[in-house]
Amino acid sequence: MLLRTICVLVLLGVLIAGLWPFHAPRNEVSWLNHRNGLLFGKYGSIVSAGTFEANPSHPDSPCSLEIWLEPKRADSSGTILAFYRPQSRVVPFALRQSLDDLVLQRTSQNQLHDAKNARVYVGHLFRGPKPVFVAISSGHSGTTVYADGAPVKRFPNFGFSTGDLNGQLIVGNAPATTHNWSGQLWGIAIYGRDLSAGEVSAHYASFTKGEQTGLAGSNGALALYTFDEGKGNVVHNQVDSATDLLIPERFFVLNKQFLEFPLSEFRAGWGYWKNVGVNVAGFIPLGFFFCAYLSSVRKTTRAVAGTIALGFAISLTIEVLQALLPTRDSGMTDLITNTLGTVLGVMAFRCRPIQAAMVGMGLSRETAVN
Repeated sequence: MLLRTICVLVLLGVLIAGLWPFHAPRNEVSWLNHRNGLLFGKYGSIVSAGTFEANPSHPDSPCSLEIWLEPKRADSSGTILAFYRPQSRVVPFALRQSLDDLVLQRTSQNQLHDAKNARVYVGHLFRGPKPVFVAISSGHSGTTVYADGAPVKRFPNFGFSTGDLNGQLIVGNAPATTHNWSGQLWGIAIYGRDLSAGEVSAHYASFTKGEQTGLAGSNGALALYTFDEGKGNVVHNQVDSATDLLIPERFFVLNKQFLEFPLSEFRAGWGYWKNVGVNVAGFIPLGFFFCAYLSSVRKTTRAVAGTIALGFAISLTIEVLQALLPTRDSGMTDLITNTLGTVLGVMAFRCRPIQAAMVGMGLSRETAVN
């Protein structure tokens, strides 16, 4: 009876850890009280009502992106904004925070629809929780990144165009997986041309003085979000209302992936390996106690194979259900690591000293290893 109770508790613990909070939480996006802008909490994201469309005759035209923000922490990571094409499920351009670095990522597809990623880093851009006005100007000679009106990094071999800044715009999270960003956001501007250093400096002054509304009439302006509404669930694009930003009531992932491949899930950093370790360790008790139950109580001759199969089935069930939960990710990495944890638990139970100890505690009736 004690062993059965332990098995039930272990199973419940695994299910709760894998599926909590069992529903889509409230979208943690709120208007700032003391100034224009939005506050993004732990689970917060917004999305454009329509899609940005590139000029088909000039898809490779230079472009620029400006954003005024303050991360909640300089030691966290998340997707600040991303463009997403629902038809091809491609993220052509994304802007991310990786600790105190700014990451620019461009994804292109060839005629065979094979994706090719290009990624560059602007190191130590987020120096503590303080505001920063980021401007990114990309032309035929490369990309220049500005911070607070001054150039900080130039990438001659990295570029993006108006053809990359198209699709639906998601702010505060990734389009296909949970990679949320927390902080304050005060303005976003998109231009269909590259900006000069003088223009970036002038725009920085306009944003900091609260005079950015006038930029909507600038040459080549495609979008301008000033976040001055103060209430409601719509952030208006001062240039084109078709791409207003919507604030849903519940947190969401626009196009949740199902059983994402391990290579796509990989993230360089301590957080990724920490999750791997947690997923392995979390299933070791399941493998240990269920193997003990099947061996000594049920007297199953294939206790080892049965326990491993059970661990795989439970993990697969969790991953399938996680595809329905915006706060969880459905991936094959968890399936592999959970099964590995089950195997390690089985191996631990099969050790003679451990079996002898369990017999002494009354949790097993056998000491011999079959």
